[in-house]
Amino acid sequence: MSVMDRPLPSEDGGGKVIEIVTSGSEELGVALPPGAGASFAAYYAYLEKCGRRFNLTAIEGESEVARLHFLDSVALLKAARLGGARVIDIGSGAGFPGVPMKIAEPSIGLTLLDATGKRVRFLAGLCAELGLDATCVCARAEDSARAPEMRHAYDAAVSRAVAKLNVLCELCLPFIRVGGTFIAMKGIDTADELTQAGGAIEAMGARLHGCFDYALPGTEIVRRAVIIRKTSITPDRYPRRFAKIQKSPL
Repeated sequence: MSVMDRPLPSEDGGGKVIEIVTSGSEELGVALPPGAGASFAAYYAYLEKCGRRFNLTAIEGESEVARLHFLDSVALLKAARLGGARVIDIGSGAGFPGVPMKIAEPSIGLTLLDATGKRVRFLAGLCAELGLDATCVCARAEDSARAPEMRHAYDAAVSRAVAKLNVLCELCLPFIRVGGTFIAMKGIDTADELTQAGGAIEAMGARLHGCFDYALPGTEIVRRAVIIRKTSITPDRYPRRFAKIQKSPL
């Protein structure tokens, strides 16, 4: 039986996702809109059906996905006021954190950006499955950041990518308008990364606003959202080609 032909999770599984996300969101202080729990259950079912085919995540099971993916993403809504904001999720992969944020705050205008075609196909199918109004873009961040319709065009950028913060800043901050916000999802121990990223933050026309730490409900895991505010236009020379960014990070 192929991955695509495997049966969807049982109703009990969907109910478990709903219970964890609903109670966890309440614990985080995020009020979910009507129907959000069912959307998260459908998200889990779609991820189970397609995830291995697209090689998206090693995390499996209702509890783990609900806590480590869904709630981890929803928590960002407490890090900054994003209601009605135009948000771009850079390196979205399986849709984290952008899609859970959109489910929990439907007023967000969401763009999902990823450089891998199969991931973008998954994201497009996911948004269609969930009935979400989102734009899915297949492109490298350093290329899209130079497109006139995307450069300095967003109120906020979010990223869960594993790159170092100085690299993420050069890739993500050019998308954000002056006065907007970049939220980078990190582990709790970011002191060295913050120090190393100081030059990149300044070069991109931004400043460190602060860090938002949160515990994932039902776990002992503490996560950190690094919040960077855009204070001036990013110089035209940024972002550089990715090979240059990797070779000589700011």
